[in-house]
Amino acid sequence: MRPTPSAAELEELRESVLRTCRDFGHEYYVRASDAGDNARGLWRALGGVGALGAGISAEYGGAGAGVEALAAVAESIARAGLPLMLIALSPAVCATMIDGFGSPAQKAEWLPGLADGSRVLGFAITEPDAGSNTHNIRMRARRDGGSWVLSGQKYYVSHVDNADALLTVARAEDGLKVFIVPTGAPGLTGQPIAVEILSPERQYSVFYDDVRLDSSAVVGADAGMAVLYAGLNPERIVSAALLNGIARYAIDIAAAYARERTVWSVPIGAHQAVSHPLARAETALTASRLLTESAARAFDRGETGGVEAAMAKLTASEAASAALDAAMQTLGGNGMSREYGLATLHGLVRLFRIAPVSSEMLLNHVAHKRLSLPRSY
Repeated sequence: MRPTPSAAELEELRESVLRTCRDFGHEYYVRASDAGDNARGLWRALGGVGALGAGISAEYGGAGAGVEALAAVAESIARAGLPLMLIALSPAVCATMIDGFGSPAQKAEWLPGLADGSRVLGFAITEPDAGSNTHNIRMRARRDGGSWVLSGQKYYVSHVDNADALLTVARAEDGLKVFIVPTGAPGLTGQPIAVEILSPERQYSVFYDDVRLDSSAVVGADAGMAVLYAGLNPERIVSAALLNGIARYAIDIAAAYARERTVWSVPIGAHQAVSHPLARAETALTASRLLTESAARAFDRGETGGVEAAMAKLTASEAASAALDAAMQTLGGNGMSREYGLATLHGLVRLFRIAPVSSEMLLNHVAHKRLSLPRSY
């Protein structure tokens, strides 16, 4: 169980992150996306103010505040127009797995650098033929003396060019295991995937051609699926928080525009056709933030929290989609202009209805676990 940060502590964290991010702004996000440079400058700045270590144990350089604090960080960077997907991966998935299940040596090697931003981990689970079904993972891990040898392919792995290692899920004789695979390991190669979104982070297919690892590369030894699940719920919660921040960013731009833009002698915000979609978006965002907060607190209390995390991510993806659409409609033609910083996020928001975990699979999970309906998967 993680200590629950107070409302004042969370607000102080949000303000610190917002101050840092506003020195960069959405224009930086666009430039970094065009350059494909993973927004390293922003990442180092976030590490410098302690934002990336919000959920990492204090003994390894973090704040030890849990997923609720990390969600506050994610929401704040997106609210500033800088929605880096990496925040839901390196600090949320990977650091949580290592902090919870890593050996003392793994924790000492990785957690301080993850907390200060000097090191980055990627997460490799998706495969071309497995989709959302982790039980169909085909990547093999076989023992060879005192080593492990990994063979197979991963698909849609983010920021491989920016990561020091990839936490890789592979199937061994006794079930799924998570391995720390250095990106410079012999036999590991990556090929970029052309994706129609504006993002500083590239997506990759990654090929493991008999990649040999020391036995110490396994995270959690025999913990198996528990290691994997430890990281998946934080990924969904922090992704939800990131989407909430995008919604806040979009609504704020649209509301300011609607108050100032005058047509036929009155501001356009006086017309219900403009104000009602924004009011609905604001209402949906408020509900989504409450669900996300509830899911984060459940996880930090040590509860499984899978249903709550699924609900939060599902609701946030829908709220962000509605908010961005309403905002772009409010601005009319300006909504499609890069200058106003809305259309630049359209592809990313749409992606979050597919990953991590599609909306359909999240609904399946809620139906089965909360309503006791028969499994369809």
